[in-house]
Amino acid sequence: MLVYKYEARNSSTGQIIKAKVEADNDKEAAKLIRQQGLTLLSIKLDKSPIAGFTSILNRVRSKDIVLFSRQLSTLINAGLPIVQSLRSVAGQTQSKPLKVVVNSVIASVIAGSSLSAAMGKYPKVFNKVYTSIVMAGESSGTLDKALERLADQQEKDAEIISKVRGAMIYPCIVMLVMICVVGFMIVKVLPQVENIYSGLPGAHLPLLTSLLLDLSHFIINFWWLVLVVVAVLAFGTSRWVNTVGGRSLMDRIKMSMWPIKGLFMKLYMARFARTASTLVASGLPLIEVMEITSDAVNNVHIKKSLQQAEDKVKGGKALSDVLVGDPNFLELVPNMLHIGEQSGAMETMLEKVATYYEKEVDNEIKSVSTIIEPVLMIIMGIIALLIVAAILLPIYGLAGAGLGGGSSSTTVNL
Repeated sequence: MLVYKYEARNSSTGQIIKAKVEADNDKEAAKLIRQQGLTLLSIKLDKSPIAGFTSILNRVRSKDIVLFSRQLSTLINAGLPIVQSLRSVAGQTQSKPLKVVVNSVIASVIAGSSLSAAMGKYPKVFNKVYTSIVMAGESSGTLDKALERLADQQEKDAEIISKVRGAMIYPCIVMLVMICVVGFMIVKVLPQVENIYSGLPGAHLPLLTSLLLDLSHFIINFWWLVLVVVAVLAFGTSRWVNTVGGRSLMDRIKMSMWPIKGLFMKLYMARFARTASTLVASGLPLIEVMEITSDAVNNVHIKKSLQQAEDKVKGGKALSDVLVGDPNFLELVPNMLHIGEQSGAMETMLEKVATYYEKEVDNEIKSVSTIIEPVLMIIMGIIALLIVAAILLPIYGLAGAGLGGGSSSTTVNL
């Protein structure tokens, strides 16, 4: 959400109020201000860095959406009107940004909008899968069940993503510690070796030590340049990843690079099956299920395969036949889809596929962790060996020259 600065007058007291409000656009912001009984005088986007940082911090968390869905489902199932149910949930939620969004949804529903259309104004909070299932629930009169399915689907998806992220935390921490230790050794320890040799006429440092000392001098003298380069690379990479080419390459790497390809392929299959199962259970037609699921999987190559399959399904082919042999789908998926199509139990088969691959993701996380740990240890060992060698070789060379005696100059070679 964006942050807007506004100036308004309190109609009852005449007091001029200057404050800030968060909304997806200026129209929504103005609506929220008027709901407080204020007369809007001026409003503009707050472009300050702090506002942008606050907006990032105030993103709605997935667990808040899950809780919102469950509470709303329970209240609607109990027979409460939608507006009253939304107000009750808004009053109970601890998430301030979600409360702002729900209040805006309430205003839209009161104005005559459907719940799905009102939620569709906030795609970052209620994605296409969410609004489509809500729309199907509204059409069939089973909104409470649709919201319950959404909560289940979101819980499963959040759980599996949390496990994958958790598996990546350990390697990231090890790499960060390794960078800090290496930086300390290069900047603080190696210069001491140079100081020992600086007073010895004719002394020559080994090549490895000289190279690392050059790096040390560069970092010490141009540390600001190092920070600028790192910042530019980080910013450039983040922007490039969001381009079409960058996204395509990163998604392909996830699906093909050892040792993570098995993990991500099974993650995508689980996400595809779980989302499709929820959509089919909500009564959406297959073509719409494929269209929505292609976005939910969050991989451009799988999305392209589903879009191509969508055209063939419109032509009369079965989805299972279209996906057979597609390198972007594991073999079990079309096989189970075929059984579902033949038996008329598509929802059940998709749910079984999702459950199977969710368990497989757990196994893959353990396997990847088992592989990554020794690989990181080997990398750390090699780097530590190089730094220790750069420090000890000159010392051993100096000691050897001292034991040899009678020499007026000291020469140390690798």
